[in-house]
Amino acid sequence: MEQEQTSNSKQKGMNITYETLFEVLRIEKNRDDLQELPPSFFDDVLQYLREKQQIFDESLVKEDLFSATEREKISNELGNLRRMLKETYERREKKIINMALNKSRTKSNIIDTSRLLKEETAFFDQIVDTLDRFRKGILLNMFDLRQPFIEESKLQPNGSSSAGENKEKEKKDTKLVRFLHPIPKFIGKELEVYGPFEEEDMANLPVEIADVLIGKGRAEEVSEG
Repeated sequence: MEQEQTSNSKQKGMNITYETLFEVLRIEKNRDDLQELPPSFFDDVLQYLREKQQIFDESLVKEDLFSATEREKISNELGNLRRMLKETYERREKKIINMALNKSRTKSNIIDTSRLLKEETAFFDQIVDTLDRFRKGILLNMFDLRQPFIEESKLQPNGSSSAGENKEKEKKDTKLVRFLHPIPKFIGKELEVYGPFEEEDMANLPVEIADVLIGKGRAEEVSEG
């Protein structure tokens, strides 16, 4: 029955709900191999999370008791959804890493990658490339009595960013805001907890969160100049 459901979902896409994500996680927990998901899975989940986040954002401007209760409920639900998505991702991540290890060690062409999503295929290829380069650069060079040497990856010709560039990027990804109204505790995309904040409190927040609060008149941007 599960195989039939996943096969159908791959053809038709998936109607994402709280219960759907719970079921996806349950199946991923109970299987040694990857379950089959529709190619649009990440896009479908993202759309669902955005809809939930929009409902939460709109509740921020409402002051009545019902809205406050509903806001807390949605915040908790968003937190649970992100936890389920995180655990599902990490369980699939572990399976993909094991697949890449088998591929690199055995050089087998029969590793079944048909259930990898597009983004996971790129992840798999990157891991195999890294494992192959280091195996060749260290182990095989040692076998040939040569000094270990690691070749650069052909999959990442540009290399990684410097620490300074990463710090600058992180700075651009946040805004310093001053709160104009009290804000209850809420949960961010990485399951980080923000707040609660009181009027006149200041905080560095991710740009997307800061922009919502500013747009709703709950906070204002503070110049760091």
